[in-house]
Amino acid sequence: MATDRVRFGVIGAGGMGSGHCTSIPNIPNCTLAAICDTDEKTRTAIAEKCNVPVFDNHSALLDSGLVDAVIIATPHYFHPPIAIEAFQKGIHVLSEKPLGVTVGAADAMLKAAKESGKKFGIMYQMRGERQNQAARAIIESGRIGKIYRTSLIMGWFRTQAYYNSGGWRATWDGEGGGVLINQSPHALDLFSWLGGLPSRITAQTRTSLHDIEVEDEAVALLEYPNGAHGYIYASTVETPQIQRIEICGDKGKILLDGSDITLYELDNSIRQFSEETDKVWAAPKPTEIPVELAPASDKHGHTIITQNFARAILYNEPLIAPGEEGLNALEIINGMILSSKTEKPVNVPVARAEYEALIQDLRASSRHKKTVKEVRETDPNHV
Repeated sequence: MATDRVRFGVIGAGGMGSGHCTSIPNIPNCTLAAICDTDEKTRTAIAEKCNVPVFDNHSALLDSGLVDAVIIATPHYFHPPIAIEAFQKGIHVLSEKPLGVTVGAADAMLKAAKESGKKFGIMYQMRGERQNQAARAIIESGRIGKIYRTSLIMGWFRTQAYYNSGGWRATWDGEGGGVLINQSPHALDLFSWLGGLPSRITAQTRTSLHDIEVEDEAVALLEYPNGAHGYIYASTVETPQIQRIEICGDKGKILLDGSDITLYELDNSIRQFSEETDKVWAAPKPTEIPVELAPASDKHGHTIITQNFARAILYNEPLIAPGEEGLNALEIINGMILSSKTEKPVNVPVARAEYEALIQDLRASSRHKKTVKEVRETDPNHV
C-alpha cells in the first residue's frame, strides 16, 4: 500500500456501486483499483468506463492482491459473508447500508472485524453533513439537558416502477424488508446517533400503496432506558418528501428538518422551573439560538465518509461512521419488524434467534416477482 493512498475495490457495480466507481478516483487518499459484479453486462460497461481490472466474483477480487480495502455495494444479504471473507483475508471493509438484514448476521461481521484488526466502516454519509455534526456536538455538550422525547418523521416516495426495477427489490428473500431496511437506515442511524438507542419498541408495519410483499409504511413507539419516549414514522408513500428529527431535552430542543437545524434553549430546566415556580400559567422561556456550522464544502456525504475511511487506514483518523455503530439502526429495523409481525412489544437488543427464525419464515413464503424491468443506476438525489 502506498503511504498516502488506499487501493479500493468496489464489490457490486450497479446502483450505488457505480457511483462509488465514478467518485473514488477523485477523492484524496483514494485509488480505484478493481471492481466486481456478477452481471456480465454491468461488468462490460464498467470496465470500459473505469479502465481497471473487473472480476465476476468477489473472492477473485479479494485474492487478487490489488486492493487494500473494499466497498461492499451488493444487495443486503451479501454484505455479511463478503465482509467476513474480506476481513479473514486481511482487507479493510467499508459497507453500504445496512450492515446486513439481521442483527445476528451483523454480529458475525463485527466479530470478524475485531479478530482481523482491520478498519470497518459503514456508509452512513448523513453523519458527515455539517448540520448533523453540529447537532451531535450540541447534544454531547449537554446544552439541551436530559433527553425526554425523540421523534423521526421520514415521509419519502417511491414509484411502482422503482420497485419493479430489480427482482431482489421489495422482497423478503431478496432484500429482507421494505422501507425500513432500504430507505430508512440513514435516517435511523442519524436518529439513534443523536437520541440514543431505545430499550423497547412497539411497532406496526403495512403495505398501503405499492404492489410489493414488504412494508412501505411503518410506525413505532419507543421507550428508552432513562424513561424517555420516542416516535418513528417511515414510508415511501408521501410527497412532498420530509425528513424531520426532534430531540427534546430538559434544557432545550433540536429540530433537524432536511438540511436545516434549529436550536432552542430554555432559561431554566423544565423540571426545576415546574417545581419552583408559584405561577399557574408560566413556562420556561425558549430562545432560538443561532447554530454555527462548519464552512460549506463541495464534498458530498459519500466522499467525506470514503476519504475519512482511507485516512483512518493511513493515519488512524477516527472514523465518522464505525461499522459497530451500524448495528444501532439494524436493532431498530429488526425490532420494528419483529414487533409488527408478533403484535407485541420487543426489547432491544433484539432476540437474535427469534428474528432469524422470523426472517427464514418470511423468506420461505416470499413470492417471485411477475414484472421486472431491470434498471441499475444510482439515485441522482443521493450521489
